[in-house]
Amino acid sequence: MKQTTRNYLVLGLIVAAVVGMMMFNRVRSGNLAADLADDSIVAGGKPVLLQLGAHWCPPCRKQLPVMVELGHEQDAFSTAYLDVDEHPDKARGYGVSSIPTLIFFDAEGSELFRHVGFFPKDEILTQWKQLGINPSSAQ
Repeated sequence: MKQTTRNYLVLGLIVAAVVGMMMFNRVRSGNLAADLADDSIVAGGKPVLLQLGAHWCPPCRKQLPVMVELGHEQDAFSTAYLDVDEHPDKARGYGVSSIPTLIFFDAEGSELFRHVGFFPKDEILTQWKQLGINPSSAQ
């Protein structure tokens, strides 16, 4: 491989990493509760979808935009995010062993369902319907 080609490849990887981190930070500050102020996840009497993850975790970074999109598009449930590295004590309280973990809570804060790994938007909405909650549009 020529030296210039190698240099362009390295430069491209650096740019991709920087842009990826900028996008992650922008998504992370979106419509998710980055820090749960108290131990209760009940938000406004609505069901809650909580993602437990970390900034270094690729599937967690892939899940965040889905969570933000859901938070903007519908109003039947709230979305929240808890960084397991920034809040290890709170994360331990949820018994998480792998990330990302998505936990579905009813309006009273009782756990309804738990999923480990990336969970596509359509499957999240289907899961809510199976739990008896009909996601609705925020428009």
